[in-house]
Amino acid sequence: AGIGKCVAMDLARRNARTILACRSRERGQAAVEEIRAATGNPAVVLRLLDTSSLASVRAFASAVLREEPRLDVLVNNAGVTGLPFAITSEGLEQTFTTNYLGPFLLTNLLLG
Repeated sequence: AGIGKCVAMDLARRNARTILACRSRERGQAAVEEIRAATGNPAVVLRLLDTSSLASVRAFASAVLREEPRLDVLVNNAGVTGLPFAITSEGLEQTFTTNYLGPFLLTNLLLG
């Protein structure tokens, strides 16, 4: 939704292979179908990613590096605000992990 969906739509319009990294399979798949229909680009795919989980970040990065021949652009725009204080299963504060640690780790893992 929001900025991420707009960026993905623009990349797909430019005929780029576009990976939507989403927490929700249902919402993500709906966005994929909408972007494919609006742009005519069949190379829009969904991959599940929860940046509040470093295990999810590592699995996502590993899959991208294994499955994709190259990565030209990474747009880190997911984030949360206003959540009550919570600790993740990995012992980290949830908002900080979602907004900073997860995207930082993802970027560094994808740099190779």
